[in-house]
Amino acid sequence: MHRVGTAGWSLPAKPKEEGSHLYRYSRTLRCVEINSSFYRAHRANTWGRWAAETPAEFRFSLKAPRSITHEAKLRDTEPLVKAFLEQLEPIREKAGPILFQLPPALALDPVIAEDFLAMLRSLYPGEAVLEPRHASWFTPSVERLLHKYGVARAAADPPKGAPEAAEPGGCRSLIYYRLHGSPRIYYSNYEDSFLRDLTARIQSRENTWVIFDNTALSHAYSNALHLQALIAEASEQ
Repeated sequence: MHRVGTAGWSLPAKPKEEGSHLYRYSRTLRCVEINSSFYRAHRANTWGRWAAETPAEFRFSLKAPRSITHEAKLRDTEPLVKAFLEQLEPIREKAGPILFQLPPALALDPVIAEDFLAMLRSLYPGEAVLEPRHASWFTPSVERLLHKYGVARAAADPPKGAPEAAEPGGCRSLIYYRLHGSPRIYYSNYEDSFLRDLTARIQSRENTWVIFDNTALSHAYSNALHLQALIAEASEQ
């Protein structure tokens, strides 16, 4: 199963269309990554409204708060993780992976990393994905650690930290791509050749998410629709 979506659900303006942006978005793509949860908590009725506006098969990827990743830097974060999981309860039936994006300067501390992953798994059995951005995270020992706790490592474009960041890692039961725009991050459009190559690489994978984060000039939505069409075309061949 492949899910293609964008970071947020901003859509090109079209007058006289029914429903909210999310309502319309969710009728064209099968997932979305919620980035606003990185910056602030949302009320239960907000999560509930988002769940109610979307089809039964639609899923939300959920970016963990910066209080966990950027402020506490994964250290002693059990109360913060518990609070975030409680916040997600109204959307639980449509929750996809939780994304933990680490600061570029956050180097690996093996003890903190294992304590964090063990704590996360004691609280949350669902899919989780890590996006490290420091070179120290791209080692065989980290790969073993992520496999041990069933956590995927995101593939990022452009890669940060090490060339290996361009490819998915960790637990391969989930493959998760975050496409930020290249060469100009958040701005650049992805050409047809890139999307066709990506289609070929993920075609044989069973549980793949591709999130376009090149939102500054509104390329993300059109790129996502194009990739979704290419995947459908390839599946029919």
